[in-house]
Amino acid sequence: MKSFVWFVLGTAAGFVLAHLVNKDPRGHEVLAEIDARITEFTDRMGDAYRTEQARLADPDGLAAPTASND
Repeated sequence: MKSFVWFVLGTAAGFVLAHLVNKDPRGHEVLAEIDARITEFTDRMGDAYRTEQARLADPDGLAAPTASND
């Protein structure tokens, strides 16, 4: 139970800290850059997943890779 309380307190403190950092213009830029990097990463992972699923769904295993929107 003690670990759960520390987890909840840490999560709440993280949200409060992120809110305070986001108020500052420089902090807002940093958080926006982090968000852009995370979005780019998840987009690439999604593209790779869909490409692999298409390859596995092709009976010959010769599906052409899809073009990415770089």
